[in-house]
Amino acid sequence: MGRPVQYGGQAVIEGVMMRGPQESAIAVRLPNGEIEVTCVKIHPWATRSILKLPIIRGFVALVDSLIVGTRALTFSANRSMGEEEGEQKDEELGFWELALTIGLAFGLGLVFFVGLPTGIAHLLRGKITGTLWQNLFEGAIRLAVFFIYIVMISRLKDIQRVFQYHGAEHKAIFTYEAGKDLTVENARPFPRLHPRCGTSFLLIVVVVSIFVFAFVGLHPLWWRILSRILLMPLVAGLAYEILKFSARHLESPWFHWLIVPGLLLQKLTTREPDDAQLEVALASLKGVLDSGQELT
Repeated sequence: MGRPVQYGGQAVIEGVMMRGPQESAIAVRLPNGEIEVTCVKIHPWATRSILKLPIIRGFVALVDSLIVGTRALTFSANRSMGEEEGEQKDEELGFWELALTIGLAFGLGLVFFVGLPTGIAHLLRGKITGTLWQNLFEGAIRLAVFFIYIVMISRLKDIQRVFQYHGAEHKAIFTYEAGKDLTVENARPFPRLHPRCGTSFLLIVVVVSIFVFAFVGLHPLWWRILSRILLMPLVAGLAYEILKFSARHLESPWFHWLIVPGLLLQKLTTREPDDAQLEVALASLKGVLDSGQELT
């Protein structure tokens, strides 16, 4: 007997992408005001038993989300600008273009969230001594860089509109999980903060990295940086398991505190959507539900 799918998605340019196990639906508000819903077959990596094991599945899910999400962003950007279907197909990312895009994004992430904090901590090793304290100081810098990054992008006007669609995505999912009809009226009262949000996941990644890296050696600098990169799959896997665990125990007062920091951070990465944006998010979710997907 199948169990209900825990649907998720992401905000895209003038729209929302929702995904199930085998298919995603991208709903975009076109320049003429109409909503276009496009369903796309996806091929999850975690089809082999070994890739479904705890810890491993978290890193696999992260890579898979990066691929699906990058394609959805490119698609929505083309459609929201009013490009014709034929033009859009010509603009779809090929394998090497997709790999380059993700590689550049991952590389910039490593520079800001690995190289920069590690380098600063290494430069100040004479003032803060001891492996544990050095690594904890590095983790504090990494956390500060993460918050500064979120605050800076949240102030950009174009990003604020994407964050409205992010809030609409959460409200649509809440409406479905509450068993209500997927209408704007039903979705409007729900909160824009969701415990399974990717923002919460990223925060957990940063926090988990502080504890994992705390017990790794400091010298030389090249090893200090390389060790962080090599341990990222483990960090992502642990963060994924913590996120899933906390989402399954929302009613427990003992574990509810696990999700609170992520919900607070979502106040920066979501905005209250208008009814038109809710309509788009609901259309995207309906597109996935129409396929009748279930997890087995």
